[in-house]
Amino acid sequence: MTAMPGITDGRARRLKAATGETHQRLDTRIMAADPFGDRARYGRFLAVQYLFHRDIDALYCLPALTALIPDLAARRRLDQVAQDIADLGQALPLPDRAPLFDDPAEGAIDVPTALGWLYVAEGSNLGAAFLFKAAARLGLDGSCGARHLAGHPEGRAQHWRDFTAALDALTLLPPEEARMVAGARAAFIRVHDLVDARI
Repeated sequence: MTAMPGITDGRARRLKAATGETHQRLDTRIMAADPFGDRARYGRFLAVQYLFHRDIDALYCLPALTALIPDLAARRRLDQVAQDIADLGQALPLPDRAPLFDDPAEGAIDVPTALGWLYVAEGSNLGAAFLFKAAARLGLDGSCGARHLAGHPEGRAQHWRDFTAALDALTLLPPEEARMVAGARAAFIRVHDLVDARI
C-alpha cells in the first residue's frame, strides 16, 4: 500500500456507497433518540462519542497512518469529548471493553481496516454541523460542551476534502480495499451498538 499524490480513484465515494445503508440506519436510530432534546440526553450521546473515540484513539498517532495522512494527529477528538462531558458535570462513562485499537505498535494494526474506522470518524465530523447547531439550542458551543462538534478553522468541507484526498491517493490491492470497507462497516456497527446500550 502506497500513497500516490495526484491520483484520484473515488475511494471515498465507494466507501460511502458501500456503507450507505448501515450509515442511514445509524443516523435514523440516533435521531429517534432525540439526543439534543435536553442536556441529559445529550450527555448520553457524549458517552457514545467518548467510547467510540476511545476505541480509535491510538490510530491518530500510529506512524503507519500518519505517513499516509500527515495531519492525522491533529484530527484526534477524544480529549475534546472528555472535556465536553466534564462541562456537563458528568463523569466519564465506564468502558464496556478495552479499546479496539489499543496497541499502537507497528504491525499490530491492519492499516486498511484502521483507515475504514477513521473514514467513519472523520465523516462524522463533516456531518456534525447540524449537531453543533442543535447543541447551541442547549446553550453549548465550541468552548463549552460541544467542542468536539465544532468545525475546523479551515472549514469542515476543506478538512474532509483533505482527508478523502489522502484516501483517494492510496494504491490498494483488492483484499486491502475489502478490509477498508469492512473496517468502515464495523465502525458504524460499533456506534450503533453503543447507541443501543447508552441512549
